[in-house]
Amino acid sequence: MYSTNELQQIVKELFANENFVDEPRQLYDPIAYTLALGGKRIRPLLLLAATDLFDSDIKEAYNYAIGIEVFHNFTLLHDDLMDKSPIRRGQPTVYRKWDENTAILSGDAMNILAWRYFIKKTHPNLHKILHTFEQTGREICEGQQYDMNFETRNDVTINEYMEMIRLKTAVLLAGALKIGALVAQADSNDVEYLYRFGISIGLAFQLRDDLLDAYGDTASFGKQTGTDIKDNKKTFLFLHALQKGNSAQRQRLTELFATTPDDPTDKINEVLAIYNNLDIKKDVEEKIALLHDEANANLDAVRRPEASKQVLRQIAHSLLDRDK
Repeated sequence: MYSTNELQQIVKELFANENFVDEPRQLYDPIAYTLALGGKRIRPLLLLAATDLFDSDIKEAYNYAIGIEVFHNFTLLHDDLMDKSPIRRGQPTVYRKWDENTAILSGDAMNILAWRYFIKKTHPNLHKILHTFEQTGREICEGQQYDMNFETRNDVTINEYMEMIRLKTAVLLAGALKIGALVAQADSNDVEYLYRFGISIGLAFQLRDDLLDAYGDTASFGKQTGTDIKDNKKTFLFLHALQKGNSAQRQRLTELFATTPDDPTDKINEVLAIYNNLDIKKDVEEKIALLHDEANANLDAVRRPEASKQVLRQIAHSLLDRDK
């Protein structure tokens, strides 16, 4: 069994040894730039950890680990463009460093490149692996569309929001785990439990992200904070505040989330003041803890020795107890 640090080093070396620069440079330089920004590399880490969980040779999972990270970064590249986010991992986003057309085309190329890594080698479970990857990619697009739909809706429910983030965020973490288990040719029941583990962790991860967007520090978070409030995103924090607040607070939140001031500072501060008055941060922390418990229950059900599950538990803890 590998330790978390050993798997992280392997993932780091995988990307250090890959050359993503090709011709024409105008297409591939943004890809190399995006992947060089690093990030936590959580998805390839989870994929390798899932393969290792079943005592399988993790080298068999290397190409899938690279492919899933390339795909993840493709989604971020397009997401930044759609959201007009200026900063990613502390650096200018691709559409800001180059232009919007470059972000679209280089993102498309990254999507295709990800598939190339998935079909590089044969595997007894290749059909199941490709099906999982296809379903994951499609569901992420569905989640992104729901997210866009919510921008013009004033009746979004918490259940709808949770389903949206399941699709947009959680399925990629869960999909990485499932693919890793499929590489190891694990029992189908264990594969499903591991997938459910990933869904719960993914939901909690996104709720932590929502909290950090509202309360985090830009320097450590790696992107601007207050963006969700500025952009009138109907996050769990906003929806829970609407549900929990009195009529005056609900009305004011609704009014504030219908505005787009040139300087959003006062708007952000007023929304946060309402959140603080309602103790929204504490409520979200409790929801994250509940999802963490659900994740651990699913991991408990996987029929492997407890000692072999510690890496996944450590990764989950690092995702949910973070400031960036």
